Amino acid sequence: MLTLYSTEGCHLCEMAFQLTEQLNISHHVNAVDIAFDDELFSRYGVTIPVLKFESSDGSQSSELNWPFGLLELNDWLKKNGITYNS
Repeated sequence: MLTLYSTEGCHLCEMAFQLTEQLNISHHVNAVDIAFDDELFSRYGVTIPVLKFESSDGSQSSELNWPFGLLELNDWLKKNGITYNS
């Protein structure tokens, strides 16, 4: 599962989501607005957008912090064994 931590009106978050669209993985991305969760806001408030991968069994987790481009995103996906865009 991929989660994009973001908030409304964040142009960097929109850019990060557009990168997932370019790699044809946006339908696997769950966008979470951190503004409605104090814990998430405290953790990600100054670092969004952040893309997080968590395996279905919870045994693997990885975060990709902004700034990143297509190359970095694609490398991060491969490093984590994410093959949605293959």
